[in-house]
Amino acid sequence: MSEARSRNGQWMLPAAAGVGAAVFGAGLGELTAAIIAPESSPFVVIGAALIDLAPPWAKDTAIALFGTGDKPVLLIGIGVVLLIASAAAGVLESRRPPWGQVVLGLFGVAGALAAVTRANAAMLAMAPSLVAGVAAVAALRLLIVRWRGRGADAPAGARPPADGDAAERDDSGAGAEAGAGAGARALARADTAAERASGATRRGFLVWAGGAAAIGVLAAVAGSALRAGGRALTAVRDAIRLPAAATTASVPAGAELGIDGLAPVITPNADFYRIDTALAVPLVDPSEWRLRIHGMVERELELTWDELLALPLDESITTLACVSNEVGGSLIGNAVWLGHPIRELLARARPLADADMVLSRSADGFTASTPLEVLQDDRAAILAVGMNGEPLPIEHGFPVRMVVPGLYGYVSATKWVVELEVTRFDAVNAYWTDRGWSARGPIKLSSRIDVPRGGQPVEAGTAVLAGVAWHQHVGIDAVEVQLDDADWRPATLATAISDDTWVQWHYEWPDATPGTHTARVRATGADGEVQTSKEQGVVPDGATGLHEITFDVA
Repeated sequence: MSEARSRNGQWMLPAAAGVGAAVFGAGLGELTAAIIAPESSPFVVIGAALIDLAPPWAKDTAIALFGTGDKPVLLIGIGVVLLIASAAAGVLESRRPPWGQVVLGLFGVAGALAAVTRANAAMLAMAPSLVAGVAAVAALRLLIVRWRGRGADAPAGARPPADGDAAERDDSGAGAEAGAGAGARALARADTAAERASGATRRGFLVWAGGAAAIGVLAAVAGSALRAGGRALTAVRDAIRLPAAATTASVPAGAELGIDGLAPVITPNADFYRIDTALAVPLVDPSEWRLRIHGMVERELELTWDELLALPLDESITTLACVSNEVGGSLIGNAVWLGHPIRELLARARPLADADMVLSRSADGFTASTPLEVLQDDRAAILAVGMNGEPLPIEHGFPVRMVVPGLYGYVSATKWVVELEVTRFDAVNAYWTDRGWSARGPIKLSSRIDVPRGGQPVEAGTAVLAGVAWHQHVGIDAVEVQLDDADWRPATLATAISDDTWVQWHYEWPDATPGTHTARVRATGADGEVQTSKEQGVVPDGATGLHEITFDVA
């Protein structure tokens, strides 16, 4: 028993030392970030770097598996990898010092490099990760020194008498036998004492390792308490009263079918999808916000928050869609936006004749490439400050974001926007263009079945199928439903809000018979284009194909 525990102690206790040291360092790093560099949390900067380095297939896989929960999953994954690597570093340090310290130190260096290379990073940005690395290295070194000196794996207690000692005291055969028995009993007592001593020292060592981890956790909690910027900004946002719209938008009668399970024609803010590269939501104070328009223009402009609110603000209803939305997916939403037309600001800046693109930049460095002509035509491309009757939610771009009908968000819907650079497509690439995506990204004609849900039973008789269809800046002319490979049948369209929004549809199947059935949907655009049945993945410019569900009629 004692030998097995001793063998386990040769790797389990150093592994615990590695984990305790890593948690200790990570906690101090988070506390340091909260005090001097809130945007440079070690977890956040490493996670953001992983997002930037991830190939398109990895991003698509994460969104397909976890949807809008991809960021929490990434943070959990980083934590799991850190714990495994730190356990390995502890074992390595116990056998090949100082390589375990080197491993933990490299984590700190990697975090520092990731922090200092982010957009608009100051030199202090590297401090939290460096503190985390140094603290983890120091803690690991001290814990391993304590492990080596604990003596838990060596026999403890008094040396038992040997058989020879007993024999000397009694030369007779009986005396020798009695001496041997006494020696065995003494040896057993010594082994028991050694095992108890080993367990005591093992527990004592685990208290030290656990104490280091506990200090790290408490430091992280303290850092979270100090990082009150989000709560303060929420209070600022809640206190804002947006000006009345110069022009208003309304949902016409008949646009909302009111069918249970059908996506509402206006998506509530809390349900609106969120897909972006910001692992930590940028916190931008409206009083400090500036928009700079520059590049290939005759006149550079800079706009403050107060100046933007003083301009005429228009209401418009626009559907936004993510390029990662699979056929039939939920990464799409429709909202009432309030903002100022971007074309008006570009007219003031006067772009040069050979410019053809506007590169928008977010406060966190994200960039998007938008065709210049799209921002200059008559569509409601705006700098939005309001969403569904309230200031933008922080996670949706507060204080200002772009909303551009007809283009996927990755080339148009920049959140926390702070810069518009008028340039050319052949001169500069945007964030996702550098990663293999199309530079322009017009939204594909598509449709979706919401009712019934796949696998949801339907009663025999008259069954209702319903969903939404969209072809932004073109409009929907018709929607058709196909049941069990039969002929396509026309569905009934709700009243469209505009060509820039999705439209609800429904179809009543009067002779739904018991059994398992398959339904497909396709839409026809106002320009005569029929939704293609050709299946294509989301890369490089959006998925195509027909949404299909299987359901049972009972």
